[in-house]
Amino acid sequence: MPKLVTYALALTFLIDFGSTAVAADAGLDRVHFLIPAGPGGGWDGTARGVGLALSQTQLVSNITYENAAGGGGGRAIAKLIETADRQQNTLLISSTPIIVRALQGVFPQSFRDLVPIAAMIADYSCFAVRADSEIQNFSDLAKRYKTDPRSIVVAGGSVRGNTDHFVLAKALQLAGADPKQLVYLAYDGGGKAAAGLLSGETQVLSTGLSEALQMHQAGLLKIIAVTAPGPMPHLPDLPLLNTQGIDLVFANWRGFFAAKGLGDAQYARMRHTLRTVSETAVFDDIRLRNGWAENYLEGDAFYAFLTQQEAQIRSLMQSIGYLR
Repeated sequence: MPKLVTYALALTFLIDFGSTAVAADAGLDRVHFLIPAGPGGGWDGTARGVGLALSQTQLVSNITYENAAGGGGGRAIAKLIETADRQQNTLLISSTPIIVRALQGVFPQSFRDLVPIAAMIADYSCFAVRADSEIQNFSDLAKRYKTDPRSIVVAGGSVRGNTDHFVLAKALQLAGADPKQLVYLAYDGGGKAAAGLLSGETQVLSTGLSEALQMHQAGLLKIIAVTAPGPMPHLPDLPLLNTQGIDLVFANWRGFFAAKGLGDAQYARMRHTLRTVSETAVFDDIRLRNGWAENYLEGDAFYAFLTQQEAQIRSLMQSIGYLR
């Protein structure tokens, strides 16, 4: 059995949607998406994908977006908390890094300072190189790294020590290499990280599958490993890490949070809106196009999952020396 490093996939969770009664028309009439990074990354793509589905299904007619990069995501979190009384319809997109960065002390807040509304999808990690790279697979990468760690500069769309960094570091450790020698260059989002790879500034990209898939399909870069547990029906030809001798599976959940103090009725409307759109064929098509796995989890079940993942991510990061 491969090691489920996220323990975060949560694809088999039985969800208790709670006893709050929600009328059939009790969804939101307006949504403002707060995105803690610049355009082009996984947070941005997921928020805009959900927004597109809400618009195309006519579930919500008034949809706006705000990119608020800074502080490893802390700027957007702080804004949501500090201006809670003005954020009645705001959904903050986040993912595993909200746990990682809180553990690292990058920002003082955690998911406990927000109200978890719903996890929407899971995005497997992938490692990619330029299309003309001599590196053909993960074994090639591991051999080159062991020979000369400084010859491999890795691009990622999150800060040092975060998911893009530690997933590759853990894979290299399992291949018998020293993860602490990894040279990691952090960019503001997966889009800029991919640009760093294509420009030649870095040799490897570690990111979410959704952020690299279209460039792989266009022949701009080459995905050499995906951290999925098995072949994906809609993407059967992508190479898996666990079929290349590395016993590692990882998926990064992405979901939405709200400010505290908005009232149970508003939170119920938020959950109703996201649950409804997650069940549409429109969203299913968007999910498959982006290579996202289905992973809907809401309310108290989402909160319990976050608490469990916090302990598991702490243990993982300690195992590779990225956290004391």
